[in-house]
Amino acid sequence: MDSSYLLVCLLNAFLSYTATMLNIVTIHAIRKTPSLSKNLKTLLLSLAVSDLGVGLLAQPMTVVDLISTNLNENNETGETYNAMHIAFLLPMNLFTFATLFLVIVLCADRFIAIQYYLRYQELVTHKRVVAVVVSIWVLSGLFSLTRLWIPKSMQVVFGITVLACVIAATFFSVRIYFSVRRHLNQIQVQQLQQASQNGQMASVTRLRKVAIMAVYVCLVVQVCYLPHICSTFAVAFTSVSNTAVEHLYYYTLTLSFLNSSLNPLIYCWKMKHVRNTIIGLLRKAFSSQN
Repeated sequence: MDSSYLLVCLLNAFLSYTATMLNIVTIHAIRKTPSLSKNLKTLLLSLAVSDLGVGLLAQPMTVVDLISTNLNENNETGETYNAMHIAFLLPMNLFTFATLFLVIVLCADRFIAIQYYLRYQELVTHKRVVAVVVSIWVLSGLFSLTRLWIPKSMQVVFGITVLACVIAATFFSVRIYFSVRRHLNQIQVQQLQQASQNGQMASVTRLRKVAIMAVYVCLVVQVCYLPHICSTFAVAFTSVSNTAVEHLYYYTLTLSFLNSSLNPLIYCWKMKHVRNTIIGLLRKAFSSQN
């Protein structure tokens, strides 16, 4: 096997393990954290499930696809290669689009929560959030299936779709940033004038921290996905097989998968209640072993 492909296989094998284990712990911790609102818990659980799917399915199938590619280059049967390539594309596309759509909705939800604090419960009900999450998974599945039957030259359409998702998430994260700054100024004024409103200010402070967490999630998505978007365009506009472009594609794909291992670390870092729940779970696990 080509040394570059071998390195990609090793990286994906390692990141598959970290994404799987970190997201299993995160899912359990989010479920056991009562302080999270139903809406936020639903969105974080959905995003964690998508990241878990990357670790359980997308990355292992990437390794299988690379092995099949190497066998196909050695004149092995093309049917096996095609089957493995389809098995690689389906989970990769499904969880890529699900992750991006969920990040957009998470950022939009946190923007509404901090921008329209008093009307949030009226504007964003739990039923609406569940409906949006279900729609995201259905739409991601349709996108994943559709991509299998379009020519290589049209892959740029999906690159544009991914880029549009990143831009939309960035838009909401920027709006969150400026809303947080404005609320910080308001809180400072309230602290000087009305000390009796400490409960309300504490609630707004919690909203601000969760909103900042959403901004960090968006930033990580940008760093992990933008190189892959560029490599997708390169593959789409390359008329003949180009080994360097193919290597670049798989390296940037691995970088996009890294996002699934980083998201749980962001939750643990920026959300105190989730962090405390995870620490408690780990302590129980170690104490039961001893």
